[in-house]
Amino acid sequence: MNKPLPVSLEFFPPKTPDGVAKLAAARQALYVMRPQFCSVTYGAGGSTQDGTLQAVQAILAEGVEAAPHFSCIGASRASVRDKLAAFKAAGIRRVVALRGDLPSGYGDAASSEFRYASDLVAFIRTETGGDFHIEVAAYPETHPQAKSPEADLKAFVAKAQAGASSALTQFFFNPDAYFRFVDEARAHGVELPIVPGIMPITNSSGLLRFADNCGAEIPRWVRLRLQSYGDDSASIKAFGLDVVAALCERLRAGGAPGFHFYTMNQAGATLEIARRLKLMA
Repeated sequence: MNKPLPVSLEFFPPKTPDGVAKLAAARQALYVMRPQFCSVTYGAGGSTQDGTLQAVQAILAEGVEAAPHFSCIGASRASVRDKLAAFKAAGIRRVVALRGDLPSGYGDAASSEFRYASDLVAFIRTETGGDFHIEVAAYPETHPQAKSPEADLKAFVAKAQAGASSALTQFFFNPDAYFRFVDEARAHGVELPIVPGIMPITNSSGLLRFADNCGAEIPRWVRLRLQSYGDDSASIKAFGLDVVAALCERLRAGGAPGFHFYTMNQAGATLEIARRLKLMA
């Protein structure tokens, strides 16, 4: 019998009171998975920072470890130092350290005190020692803004060497891309856990748009099948469950250390995948 792998869950901060209530209900449904932690995103330049912190504090109050996304583009050392102190005061012990996207009108990344995520990781370690578990991002299919796959891998290795604790990947549907990325990272001396990010498929247009925006590849056969279903949401969901559950099985068989689910603030598809994989203890 397969031993359940550790799982973590990602949410985004809701913008309305109704969204807050719906996310709270989704979290309660998902906690049956006993997640190691839940991460909460925020937008370019920290545009939803207050909502992120509120969601993180709600998760902590529910007895689950929570990690805010923490980007550094446009930040100063003083502002990052203040934010780390606020995190510690709030009981936060895990962060997802990212370069982040430039806020509109900001200018050039070169003018920032932090140009790369590795700069942020190194600063957190220097300032706080081992107080935080630092998650970083990994891109099995290459970051869309990277100059080359080699440059992207070099950036990931730099984050590991700066003191990252573990990594969460961008979502993907080609397991070979993940396994190759892990092998190349290991060849460069990176030993930290690299946890695959899993995106449940619940609708066609949203997934295709999201994938195009973040550089994730949708295999042609998956894209064509999704398009062929048109507005048949039941067929899209059934097909999506089969595809993603099979992907997770391949990843587990190949030694993936866990799964990080991009829930999109919904419980149903993630729970069904977990049931199929017997991920719940």
